[in-house]
Amino acid sequence: MTKYAKEESSRTGNSVVHNTPVHNSTMKKLNSREIVLDMLLEILEEGKFSHTVLNQTLNKYQHLEKQERAFINRLCIGTVKRYLTLDYRINTVASLPVKKMKPLIRNLLRLSAYQIMYMDQIPVSAVCNEAVKLAKKRGFAKLSGFINAVLRSIVRTNAEFTLPDKEKEPAYYLEIAYSVPSWLMKELLEQYPYDSVERMLSASLTEKKTSIRCNLKKASPNQLKKQLQEEEVVVEDSGYLDYAFYIKDYDYLDKLKAFREGWFTVQDVSSQLVCQVADIKENDFVVDVCAAPGGKSLHAAEKAKTVSARDLTEYKIHFIEENRNRLGLTNVEPLVWDATVFDPSIEQKADIVIADLPCSGLGVLGKKADIKYKLTQKQQKELVELQRKMLATVKDYVKSGGILIFSTCTVNKEENINNRDWFLQNFDFVAESLNPYLPKELQDENTSKGYLQLLQGVHETDGFFLSRMRRK
Repeated sequence: MTKYAKEESSRTGNSVVHNTPVHNSTMKKLNSREIVLDMLLEILEEGKFSHTVLNQTLNKYQHLEKQERAFINRLCIGTVKRYLTLDYRINTVASLPVKKMKPLIRNLLRLSAYQIMYMDQIPVSAVCNEAVKLAKKRGFAKLSGFINAVLRSIVRTNAEFTLPDKEKEPAYYLEIAYSVPSWLMKELLEQYPYDSVERMLSASLTEKKTSIRCNLKKASPNQLKKQLQEEEVVVEDSGYLDYAFYIKDYDYLDKLKAFREGWFTVQDVSSQLVCQVADIKENDFVVDVCAAPGGKSLHAAEKAKTVSARDLTEYKIHFIEENRNRLGLTNVEPLVWDATVFDPSIEQKADIVIADLPCSGLGVLGKKADIKYKLTQKQQKELVELQRKMLATVKDYVKSGGILIFSTCTVNKEENINNRDWFLQNFDFVAESLNPYLPKELQDENTSKGYLQLLQGVHETDGFFLSRMRRK
């Protein structure tokens, strides 16, 4: 079950990793493509999460030059994001279907085909030669001729290669062009117009800028912006919130003084809107029931008196504690607690409950590339029921007249608007307009009804759903 999908991407770079020094002789033997090949085997063959493998690898090879680590990042994630497209392309020229190839061979062909098709600055001769060398190094010398022939055929036939006909087979075109399983494509097209689906999927394949939130307890937005610019970081305003920015052209977060000193945290603008809409007051007691890695809890702590930041495991609580300590927000109280289990000690005591619940994660495909491949229809149905169980439990923490914020990082309507409507029909809560708290650019007829659905590619954020409900 893809419960991990509810977490913000703020975990990336937030951990200080102490690596064992790498000897110079080891560094000379490193091959970036081989590193990526091993990453792909973990992700696409062993089923490990792409963001976890990427973070572990980049931390391990933090000594490499920024450009080389950027190459590893782009090649790995680009290949994962497009692997169904790449398989389709390889199958047009290979004598053996991709599914019948040995795992190392098909992933070597995938990462090589990605370079040929999507990385224009790399000479195709170098791609082919390096793939052959790597196959021989890994014990597949007998297949080096096959690998070379497939890649040379891709190069030779690139001009004639076409995707499925968009007019005749519109759904199949989207499946192949944007590398999405057919069942999921069908579901998206049932829920959204074709153009909106294509915009979402196109945005999920583009490189993401890092979204950050200023810690207003330590710095003003202008101070943060100036400090980052002094560190030669490119800073852009978010357009929605004056304390939110996009940053790029930095090496890694722990290298930035502003990050080490807790002036900001990584958090998507969509996630920042949760506390914006919650309208937290300085004496409020806030309960965040699925808090890790802590972005919303820490945002709430800038205004609230106390925040109870809860999550399922010690492992997840560790991230909240780590971020709390760096940001210097001592009024956050991390606690291991299962959101499906009622806690009588806080019954009707919370002014605000934040329920950013486990979901399918279809709004963050651009950051967690393998979600679309791992998710199943059965899991999605289970997540709908899990959310209902959690909502039915945590509602009782809200005091009379208090606020419940229900949010997800998905675009699947069964998990968001349908569950919100189910909740309002079954419990003593009413929807409240979001318009008093949102910038005008985000206000529409739905926000006046108490909910907001953000779509990646349509809005300058992740795909995200949030709603505000008051206890009668």
